[in-house]
Amino acid sequence: MNIEEIKLQLDRSSDQHLYIQLYSKIKKLILDGILKPHTKLPPIRKLAKKLNVNNITVVNAYNLLQKENLVYKKVGSGTFVNVINYNTDTEIDYKQYLHTLDESNIEYLNMFGNVIDFSNTTPTNDLFPVEDFKYVINLVLDRDKGNAFKYQESQGYYPLRETIKNYLSNYMINCDISNIQIISGAQQGIDILSKALIDYGDIVFTESPTYTGAIAAFKSRAAKIIEIPIKKDGIDLIYLENKLKSFRPKFIYVMPNFQNPTGYTYSETKKLKLLELANKYDTLLVEDDYLNELSFNNKYPQTLKSLDKNNRVIYIKSFSKIFMPGLRLGFMIIPMSIQKEILVAKHISDISTSGLMQRALDLYIKMGLFKKHINEINRIYKKRFEILVKSLSDYMPKQISYFIPEGGLNFWLSLPQGYLSDELHDLCIKRNILITPGSIFYANKIKSNAFRISIASVHESVIESGIRQLSEIINELLNSSNINKYYFNPITHL
Repeated sequence: MNIEEIKLQLDRSSDQHLYIQLYSKIKKLILDGILKPHTKLPPIRKLAKKLNVNNITVVNAYNLLQKENLVYKKVGSGTFVNVINYNTDTEIDYKQYLHTLDESNIEYLNMFGNVIDFSNTTPTNDLFPVEDFKYVINLVLDRDKGNAFKYQESQGYYPLRETIKNYLSNYMINCDISNIQIISGAQQGIDILSKALIDYGDIVFTESPTYTGAIAAFKSRAAKIIEIPIKKDGIDLIYLENKLKSFRPKFIYVMPNFQNPTGYTYSETKKLKLLELANKYDTLLVEDDYLNELSFNNKYPQTLKSLDKNNRVIYIKSFSKIFMPGLRLGFMIIPMSIQKEILVAKHISDISTSGLMQRALDLYIKMGLFKKHINEINRIYKKRFEILVKSLSDYMPKQISYFIPEGGLNFWLSLPQGYLSDELHDLCIKRNILITPGSIFYANKIKSNAFRISIASVHESVIESGIRQLSEIINELLNSSNINKYYFNPITHL
């Protein structure tokens, strides 16, 4: 179909710029397959006249479409619809996770096996249930033969979605199978949501600090990120509502339980109030359930989704940190109102998640092996947690403040004001200790005195010595005269 046969209407009463509206409408026509590849778009002047807008409005819209590779231009011929590349997952700059640490330096350090890595949130290899999973994969191959290697529907393998629905009942989450979308990990889920819901210049609210992968995904869509400070009992609701009075975000991205990087967990009061605000200001909440299964006091905090009575919460869950990262498996619970957009974005990303892995996980959960695995990693992580807490108490300088979470993998520590965690990070590398400086967890990369350490990639045997060495390095930094004088905004470091 030719675009000139389609009635395009722009809303001049809307707060959204006309060129953004035009870009969004043409983009939808392309993604929905209404405008076929190599279809020529109308000349700029002709379309501007038809829509009664300035030429620059059409130029800006076409430029945005070209930036996303949805159209291409031929000199002297015009603008044409591009062939969509179905392997265009957002490339996240993972070097930011390691900050200034060069990849070659990491390889060099790891060659000698003497690096104590408090920066990595990937489980150690010994936690992967290789034998059990190998057994399940063989059962699947014997049962399903070649069918195991076929593409699954983009929404996901139906029996797995059915199993996930039953699994979620343990967490008091009720949903229909039709609301469950299988994804290739939480990062893809965030990326898919970004592709489906965010247009150029849209606003997204996040906690501050927050997960770096989410920041990167939102920035890749040219979203404007407004950071809301997080306290030990959850997001700052007064600050949040003040921002909601002035801005209308596409959604609010939160990690209510064992938040990354801080380890903070929202109080139930704050969870309920957050849902009230979402309803009051008519916005969606994206809940990234990072590590709810890892609780060290046998108290599992309620998910935001389990309290959601008005279908405001999009729930994302990955199996990466609690199972095996290389499987690239997770799921989302999405409202039916955005299902079409999500399916299109998923198909563009990778068509569908591995059918073999979906079938294997389905059987793994049904056989009770997943529950067995969760119990085992809780036991191991609790031991690491206890050693780290005692080591912090024994060795960490008194000037260092830190938060002890009730679960999860992360601890959030702060140097005294005037000292930068980036500098501490650089000093630690020289001593084969890896930490994550706080600056990378902020959208604007502010200078920070905070840093994160994790128990995920350190064995019990090295935790105490690692914290002792880290404490020695911190003492050296504190005793030096190299104090950085910089503007420090306490609102973002609550």
